[in-house]
Amino acid sequence: MAQVGARYLLMQLVWCGMGLALCVGAIVMDYRWLKKLAWPLYGVAIVLLLMVLVPHVGLKINGARRWLGFGGMRFQSSELAKLALIVALAWYGEHFQRQMGTWKRGIVFPAAFIALVLGLIFVEPDRGTTILLGSVSAAMLLIAGVRWKYILPPVVLAVGGLAFSLWHDPMRARRIFSWLYLEENKSGVGYQAYQAMLALGAGGWFGLGLGNGRQKHGFVPEHHTDFIFSIIGEELGLVATLLVVLAFIVILVCGLIIAWNSRDTFGILLGSGITFLIGLQAFINIGVVTSALPNKGLPLPFISYGGSNLLIMLTSVGVLLSIARQVRATEGIPARVKAEDEVPAGQPA
Repeated sequence: MAQVGARYLLMQLVWCGMGLALCVGAIVMDYRWLKKLAWPLYGVAIVLLLMVLVPHVGLKINGARRWLGFGGMRFQSSELAKLALIVALAWYGEHFQRQMGTWKRGIVFPAAFIALVLGLIFVEPDRGTTILLGSVSAAMLLIAGVRWKYILPPVVLAVGGLAFSLWHDPMRARRIFSWLYLEENKSGVGYQAYQAMLALGAGGWFGLGLGNGRQKHGFVPEHHTDFIFSIIGEELGLVATLLVVLAFIVILVCGLIIAWNSRDTFGILLGSGITFLIGLQAFINIGVVTSALPNKGLPLPFISYGGSNLLIMLTSVGVLLSIARQVRATEGIPARVKAEDEVPAGQPA
């Protein structure tokens, strides 16, 4: 078990190193260069999503095809698709800014390329990421200027289709029923959620101590990925879990401030999309672990084990900081112009 844990640590450090490199590169780069890469990046994401569905190419784990294998490393194609779709929507929202209030440009056209990504993720199957990206896309369209009366019908239709799919999917239907009746299913489908609740309760205010948790020893499945928040609660206590929640709230607030201070529509939409992606994914993960939501299988950003998610999240933060850097650079221009304008007449500027 120690060797397995050491391998997890080593692999996560490798992914973290690559993610930090991309993060720094994104900060240094002007985020507006992404306008030129929007559709090539989208195209690459579609190809990778198709590849995971090909037998003997995509890796099938626990009944789902979500990963591509590269040597000893795995990459989850839907992670790149998250960022690619956000960039494409930001480009589209800026390019057709004055027409986003119409049904054709505001709903029909963006729905086509959004549905392509969501459909490929849905059939992997990955319902959690589908819901996450669908919600982020809807929020970005509203910010871009799409009217509520136009966006509500497709949202209702999508929710109805998702509900129909879940109802006819025995495994996920059992998950929902186990969430509604956790006590009756604690030894079956609801075992993972029930054990996570026990872990959170055992931690008390300050936890059992780092490394002293018991639930990670075979009691909480996926304790290092989707359910790591429960182990934080057990070992470090309620105080630590509240600090984690506070950290994500700070990220959400700072991200929205950066987005709304951007000088162009592309920056506003891109920053908002990235911020909603991080904040909503954290909200869903914490909601699942605390049994406020049914099990969705989404990692906790920056904390859960998972290289491809960490890579994309760090890159996204770099893009967000690039937007902030360009805002600061732009704010400095009026000050210099004003100083030159204040030179008295007759004196050289």
